[in-house]
Amino acid sequence: MSFLAHTKGILFKPESEWKAIRDEEDSFLSVFVKRAPLFALVPPVSAYYGVTQVGWQIGAGEVVKLSSSSALMLCAITYIAILIGIYALGESINWMSKTYGVEGSVEKRHYNGQALAVYVSIPLLLSGFSALYPSLWFVTCVMGLAATYSVYLIYQGVPILMDIPNERAFLFASSIITVGLVIMVTTIITAVIFWGMGIDPVYVD
Repeated sequence: MSFLAHTKGILFKPESEWKAIRDEEDSFLSVFVKRAPLFALVPPVSAYYGVTQVGWQIGAGEVVKLSSSSALMLCAITYIAILIGIYALGESINWMSKTYGVEGSVEKRHYNGQALAVYVSIPLLLSGFSALYPSLWFVTCVMGLAATYSVYLIYQGVPILMDIPNERAFLFASSIITVGLVIMVTTIITAVIFWGMGIDPVYVD
């Protein structure tokens, strides 16, 4: 079954799709390499167009845009950060799996961890299309809805993929969300550090 078919299933019929993903034979590295880089392009590419061609406006102020070179640098860093974040989340899930009594081979647990990280990230990554129109309220609302659905996917996917009782799965899913938040905050702090090192946005009139 193709990744695009899995994507459609995760968005519209997640329960049956989690079962199909669980039964798929694939390696943990392959599930990341074949899937994450493509969808991770959505937010930075959309943001590049939005901040260079459309711009944003605060109140009744003037429309603000970034230079192409500045936007390209920031979007490239964002792309790399997204990939690192997804991979780190998958490895964290794998690392925690033994604590919550997940059985199976090491390779299978690795696959399940990366598959969960990749597929629950899809709503958030697709919400990156909202950056084509970089209005703060619009982007915040779209990404907020996407984040809510990703949380729902985690709680639904953990007991199916990991094949553990719902009580244990709830605790495991809550731990995953906590780790995800830590990764997100770490990414933001890293971005601020890079800006402090001289990779500042360059505005144009």
